[in-house]
Amino acid sequence: MTDCNSAAGTTASSRPRSVRRLLRSAFQGIDGGRFLNPDDERTVRMPVAAKRTKTEWLGCGALMGFSLIVMFVNLTASGYANEFYSAAAQAGSVDWWAFLWGSSDAGNSITVDKPPAAIWLMALSVRVFGLSSFAILLPEAICGVISVWLVYSCIRRYWGNFAGLVAGFTLATTPVAALMFRFNNPDALLVTLMSGAAYVVLRSLEYPDDRSANRRRTAWMAFAGVLIGFGFLTKQMQVFLVLPGFALAFLIASPTKLVRRIVDGLVAVAAMVVAAGWWVLLTVVVPSGSRPYIGGSQTDSFLELTFGYNGFGRLTGNETGAVVGGGGRGGNAGGMWGETGITRLFDGEFGGQIAWLAPMAVLGIIAGLIIARHTRRTDIRRASVVVWGSWLLVTWIVFSHMAGIFHQYYTVALAPALAALVGIAAGALWERRELCWARAILAVTVLVSTLWSVELLGRSTWMPGLKVVVLAAGLAATVALLVLALAAFPMRGMRFLRQPGNAMVMGLVGGAALVFAAIALYTGPVAWTAYTVSTGHQGSIVTAGPNVTNSTGMGGGRGGQGGPGGQGGPGGQGGFGGQQPDGQGGQNSQDGQNGGFGGPGQSDGSSQSDGQSTRFEGMGGGRGGMGGGLLGGGSASETIVEMLQQDADQYTWAAATTGSQNAASYQLASEQAVMPIGGFNGSDPSPTLDEFKQYVAEGRIHYYIGGGGMGGNQLGGSSASSEIAEWVAENFEAQTIDGVTIYDLS
Repeated sequence: MTDCNSAAGTTASSRPRSVRRLLRSAFQGIDGGRFLNPDDERTVRMPVAAKRTKTEWLGCGALMGFSLIVMFVNLTASGYANEFYSAAAQAGSVDWWAFLWGSSDAGNSITVDKPPAAIWLMALSVRVFGLSSFAILLPEAICGVISVWLVYSCIRRYWGNFAGLVAGFTLATTPVAALMFRFNNPDALLVTLMSGAAYVVLRSLEYPDDRSANRRRTAWMAFAGVLIGFGFLTKQMQVFLVLPGFALAFLIASPTKLVRRIVDGLVAVAAMVVAAGWWVLLTVVVPSGSRPYIGGSQTDSFLELTFGYNGFGRLTGNETGAVVGGGGRGGNAGGMWGETGITRLFDGEFGGQIAWLAPMAVLGIIAGLIIARHTRRTDIRRASVVVWGSWLLVTWIVFSHMAGIFHQYYTVALAPALAALVGIAAGALWERRELCWARAILAVTVLVSTLWSVELLGRSTWMPGLKVVVLAAGLAATVALLVLALAAFPMRGMRFLRQPGNAMVMGLVGGAALVFAAIALYTGPVAWTAYTVSTGHQGSIVTAGPNVTNSTGMGGGRGGQGGPGGQGGPGGQGGFGGQQPDGQGGQNSQDGQNGGFGGPGQSDGSSQSDGQSTRFEGMGGGRGGMGGGLLGGGSASETIVEMLQQDADQYTWAAATTGSQNAASYQLASEQAVMPIGGFNGSDPSPTLDEFKQYVAEGRIHYYIGGGGMGGNQLGGSSASSEIAEWVAENFEAQTIDGVTIYDLS
């Protein structure tokens, strides 16, 4: 009996060719990875896909057309989406100094709590098209289309057009990707830059070891460093999570000697430092007071922001100035950001964001490495598995154990790697489709993926019939694939399945297996993506897909109890809210004593409804006419907007209020600079009470608007915003306009 790994129908004439191929591969390792003759060059560059056929161009066009639909249809339903970043884009569109720094307002009081690269794209778009939802979200949608093309093109080059199409389609239908490529957080640009860097690193490995090719390889690596550098200027150290896989793949697969590989790597590092370092250097060289305050820091330091609040603090949970009630200090501590642990991204609402095809991605790592196990060191296919597999594993592990601020949408950073590995799995198994082990492994994977999809679908009450469809299709695909595996098994008892008369039947079974497998694997993510596209999202904490009934942590789900109410007068924020036991968000009362984190008015205005229950998309949207909350902006009445616009050119800031989201709502409505006291959490010492008094004395601030963000001493943060609120209340007369307390400081 022959081995199960033998292909059915293998002829004797094909065996010598295979032997010659193996012998040639063995001799190619001689001479330090250099070429023995010109024909061997293709063993380094190959497998690199040839020019596309007409059919492949049609497939590529269909994929890109589909991605355009996912990214652009109903794009403006989210309005200004995250008003925190939209306000910074508006400020950058009218003031180049604000553009350079990523200031929250055109008065340049404070920056957002991230570097400004993503703001630059939005600000330029607003300069061209004017302030609108479309102008704000256009760059993110374009980033989505580019990311789909990058993943498709990269996988196609080394695994074939079919694998590339699967990878691109997987990315386009990953729910969290569809969410964030239609939303204005920095993650869209970050994912595009990381995908581009992965593509560039692999392209650098295609060249042989000669002087001209080495120069081109070095140029590609420098380009990769530039992309990573701008990734740092997008979301700081998160971009570094992809570097271990990039470095490992290049050190393994570059055809040059080790010293040259190290030099090329250092060139990439130098390019990264230059691409990111110029802006970081500006924050150090330009003195405090001559530039905006660095938002998110307690000492007006970008380095503190990088290594503290947005850096190691995310891992340990020690984030000075962060929202009270954050994650625990390591271990499996829970808190508002959910529990840590290796299963974190499968649990609650996280699974539906990213993990639908996780079993296929794991198969992609295994199958890719198996196929490349006998190839030479410079094999690009193996390198591609290392690049995408390391990206997925490293990022997954880090995200699973982050004890600090962690939102469901962060998982979009996993989407390109997961999609690429699913494409690799599809390409690897398609190449070996005549082998019984490939068919058997695919059958098992489809079954596991089917059961996992049913589990994820069962977490929501939306369209319960999808579970039946997925389960039926998955079981049918599994049975069909097992039949095909038996047909390929070289046993005498199975010969009847390989009779010429049964070829058509086996072909039909194979076609049915592919169709049912596609239905089982993609019904869930496609449905969640369609729901996401059809629904607007606002606030700072957003999630893809419909409400789930057993989510944990911030950003959705039923079962959480409303927290204690906040303090303050009209416009003050409520408590931490979350969800009431019946699934409805708490309401803010006029004195801010209960409900979610919003100002007075309906605190769940930034939620979604699937007809079954309501879920928070931000911590209290504050969508009434009375101002916003900490993590979700509100709407300003026409009367207040007219007040802010009146004589606005005589002031640096038309108004000041606590918290960036609250300030952003008024700034976007009036298109006038509004100072966000205390930055995003209201806990930054910007401005101090003395600085604020000086601004008032100089006549630079027209109004002070009560309420807004938390303020106070947030995990060691500044209490300056509370001190300012008290001083204003003691020294100026309050007036209530449309339910909002306003003080005229002029």
